[in-house]
Amino acid sequence: MNVSEESGALYFSNRIHTMTNDYQWYAVYTKPRWEKKVALLLTERNVSNYCPLNKVERSWKDRRKVVLEPLFKSYVFVHVSSKEKLDVLQTDGVLNFVKWLGQPAVIRKEEIQMIKNFLREYNNVKVENTEIRLEDRVRISNGPLKEHEGNVVGIKGKTVIIYLPSLKISLYAEVDKSNVAKVEKIC
Repeated sequence: MNVSEESGALYFSNRIHTMTNDYQWYAVYTKPRWEKKVALLLTERNVSNYCPLNKVERSWKDRRKVVLEPLFKSYVFVHVSSKEKLDVLQTDGVLNFVKWLGQPAVIRKEEIQMIKNFLREYNNVKVENTEIRLEDRVRISNGPLKEHEGNVVGIKGKTVIIYLPSLKISLYAEVDKSNVAKVEKIC
């Protein structure tokens, strides 16, 4: 069994992973401010998990201290097989799996590794949800229109409709929200 506080993160694993695709990374919602406790409870159940912790300097009137806070509020990542999902849900403090199209959303192992590497290099990291709104200027980050910029003219669920002016014609593209980034206005 391996329990470590690796680069400011609670991480647990007790299994030797084989070349099977049955084990996947998932995110679970936790009760508010229960991230560390859920990670420890999952560890006690022998469930491989990762709770990214951010090194943050806190100030009080009489002192300053670096504390470890969860990077993602109310989230813990678990590396489980489909058979172990029920065991995860029965853990105190776990509310549900994060879902995509009604199924637990699979997190790519490269994304987990990227989070680990990022936290190893940087302290006091901030996570921001950027809300895309009508008339925002955005840059497409993926797909055949990658790196093109346009204005948001409509929003439909998880997609945005972007006006892309080129060749003096109006070209509209429906693009998944995850594939656009807001372009900051220069004053």
